[in-house]
Formats: sequence, structure tokens, C-alpha cells
Amino acid sequence: MRKWLIAAAAVLVLAVAGAGLAYYLHVKQQSRDIKGSSTVEFVSTQAAPPPPPEPGVAWPTYGHDPERLRFANGISLAPPFRRIWTFPARDLVEFPPAVAYGRLFLANGNGVLYGIGAKNGRKAWRYDSHRCVAASPAVDRHLVYETFMNAPPCNRKPSPSLTGELIAFKVGTGKVEWRKKIAPSESSPVVTAGSVFVGDWSGRVYAFAKRTGKLRWATKLHGQVKGAVAVSGNRIYAADYSSHVYALSLRSGKILWQAKAQPRLGHLGNFYSTPAVAYGRVYIGATDGKLYSFGATTGKLRWSQSTGGFVYASPAVWRDRVFAGSYSGRFFAFDAATGAIEWQFKANGPISGSATVLAGRVYFATLKRTTYALDAKTGRPLWTFPDGKYSPIVADAERVYLVGYAKVYGLVEKRTAGPRTISEASALRVLRKAGLHRLKVVGTHPLAIRVGRPPKGKVAVEHVCHLSVRGARANVRWAGGVLQKACG
Repeated sequence: MRKWLIAAAAVLVLAVAGAGLAYYLHVKQQSRDIKGSSTVEFVSTQAAPPPPPEPGVAWPTYGHDPERLRFANGISLAPPFRRIWTFPARDLVEFPPAVAYGRLFLANGNGVLYGIGAKNGRKAWRYDSHRCVAASPAVDRHLVYETFMNAPPCNRKPSPSLTGELIAFKVGTGKVEWRKKIAPSESSPVVTAGSVFVGDWSGRVYAFAKRTGKLRWATKLHGQVKGAVAVSGNRIYAADYSSHVYALSLRSGKILWQAKAQPRLGHLGNFYSTPAVAYGRVYIGATDGKLYSFGATTGKLRWSQSTGGFVYASPAVWRDRVFAGSYSGRFFAFDAATGAIEWQFKANGPISGSATVLAGRVYFATLKRTTYALDAKTGRPLWTFPDGKYSPIVADAERVYLVGYAKVYGLVEKRTAGPRTISEASALRVLRKAGLHRLKVVGTHPLAIRVGRPPKGKVAVEHVCHLSVRGARANVRWAGGVLQKACG
């Protein structure tokens, strides 16, 4: 009898061990990296995002556009840079500014929202919220929108008793236009289709009327919404701390599909990252160390790629590549269709913040407070700056703005010893901004621009910036001075 009991116990142990091994192998199989396809739910002909439609607005929201692509089309600034001003934010600036109307709008971790001059970094106004902040503002039609968390201490555990706010401010004065109480929010607002869209710790995604703050709809998800939402077409894309990614109707907030991170031993990966939407795909990083690509129409997993560390970063997208760094200290360029790693760069520390692409260069920062610029095609290092920690770069046509740990820097290109060239589009933009009209390109090799009506008498000509300006003498002198200042 005793032998039978021993034998039965041995069989039970083997059965349990076998079941455990089978479960382990099953989860390992389910958590493997998935290779994608360029022929399945992938649109390769997507055009680059246009500049912001509103005049005077250069960088309206976190990630630059509603799709959160983090690429500014038409900005040609490139390193090396020199610093022209420094703004002391006096506390951590975790998220980058919005840039509009000649100002930067940014908030520090102590809940102070600033409007500062883009040319000189001087403070125009400030608003003390007495709350914590971990989000970028958004700008639209002369209003600034910002989300706020609970009052300090900022590291409180989530609780139903904690509150946050979404507030709309006038860009000129910082005066409050309207405010709405929500749960604590780290969700950088996006403004489109007449609404402001945000998420919060209660797990809700909201649509508020942008002019009045009237609630249009609210949708409850399964977990806390820590990141921002992205908008593409008639859909909103969001993710939460229940390991889910969602597509919602822009008009009603109805959940159209939901998907999950891949299973693994222990906890599933959660999503702090903000989605980026391009090529018919949704790209997002997770705390399981993977970057994911889901079909934007179906929600089906199209590829996943391990990075060796947490991916808190929100992806940047440019020319069929997706860029993100991880806590492994490595920065990656992925093939947007398949997820294959095209190149990777080993930085000096963990990477938590998001990248920006400008003029073929990709910028990111490490927790060791170094900002890098790499060639976006090859990963070759081009430039570094001894500050920056999270999402370091935004820009307009004239300046790059670098976010350090507790400072913001205004940077311009370093001038070379010889005269600098200027493109046709940049020359025309600079001249129009100076008030010159009736501009006509009358030659291309070299570039020649006529200013004003054709003169009745002798045509004056001035050569500047490797181009020539022609027209009446007064107009040519005016245009020549403007271009000379632009070229340095």
C-alpha cells in the first residue's frame, strides 16, 4: 500500500511538473517577438504630416500633430547649435513645450505653467496651479490647454479622493478661460475636430468642447490612462494600465476595438507610452520591454519587438521607420512594416523620454542627462548636448528648443565661416514675414527673386545668401538686409 502511495505521489509530481513546463512553454511561445509584413494592414504611401494649419503655430501639441508622429515637416534646422538663451524653470520639466504665437508654453513638476518668449526666453506670464504636472500643453486658436494632477506630494498612490483638472488659458495673459475637474491626469491634451481629448487616472477618456469646456462624452476603459491619446481620421487611439490598447469613435467615444499586450510570466506589460498612428498602424511601447504595432483598423497585433528594457518612450515615425529608446540604454530604428531592427545605438544611460525627428536627424535624451542627435537613416552620432532627461526637442522655423532637467534652452544653428545658403521656400517665407510682397522667382540656377512690381527704369540687383534679389532699388535694399540677417 505504501509503495502505491509513493508511486501515486510521484506521478502527481510529474504531472504537475509537466503541466508547469507546458504552461511555461505556452507562455514563452505566446510572448515571442512577432515579425510583421509590409502587405498586411500597412499603407506605404502615407504623406508626411503637413505643418500646423493655424498661422503662428509651430508645435501645437505633444508629438507635434494629432497622430503624435514627432516629426516636423518643413523645419530644416540641423546641428551643431549654439545657445542664445536659457530659461530657468526651477523644477523638473518632464514634457516639452508647445510653440505658438512667438512663445513657448511649458509646465514644471511643481505645477507652474509658463508662457515665455521664443526669441529671448523671457517670462511673459506664469500660473501657479498648486498641483503636480506631468504633461505638455496644447495650443489652438489662442488658447493653451493643460492637464494637472493632484496636489503635492506628487508620488501619492492613486485614490478616488484625488482630483485633477483640465484648464484652458488665454495665450496672451495666462488668464483662465475655463476649467474642468477630472481625476489626476498625465495625459497631454490634443485639440482637433472642435474638441479637447484627454485621459485620466480614473481610466476615462474625455472629449470637451474646446471653446467652452462642455463635456461631449466620456468613455471608461479598464485601467488608468497615463499617456496621451492620438487621433487619426475619425478614431481616437488610447492605452491604459490594464495592458490594453483601444480604438474609440471620435464622435461618440464608443470602443471600436481593444487589444492586449502579449502574455508573459508575471505581470503583462502596461502602457505609459502614447500611441503614434501612421501607415495604417498604431505604434506603442510597453513596460514589458517591447514596442508593438497593431492594425489601426482591426486592432490585430502586426508585430512586436523586444528592446531589453522598459519602453516608456512614445515612438517617433519618419519615412517608414519607427524610433524609440528603452531602459536598456539602447535607441532603436525599426522597420515600420515588419518591426525589424534597422539599426541601434548604445547611449550613456537608460532612455525614458520620446524622440523627435527634424531634417533627417533624430533627437533623444537619457536619464544621465545627455541629449543626442543621430543620423536618422544610419544611427551615426552627430551631436550631443550636456543636459536633457526626457523628451528634449521641439522647434520652429528659426530655433530649436531643448528641454533640460530644469532648464529650457533656445538654440540656433552655428554659422559656418562662409556665407550660408537658404532655400527658395525659406527665402520667400522670410521676405513675406518682413512685409515684402509681390515676390516672384525669376531664376533657379542660381536662385533669383524679384521683389515688388517690375521697375520702369533700371533693375537693381543684390547678391546675398547665394541668391540674387532684383527689383526697384529701395525694395532690393530692404530685401537684401532681411536675407542677410536670416543667413548670418
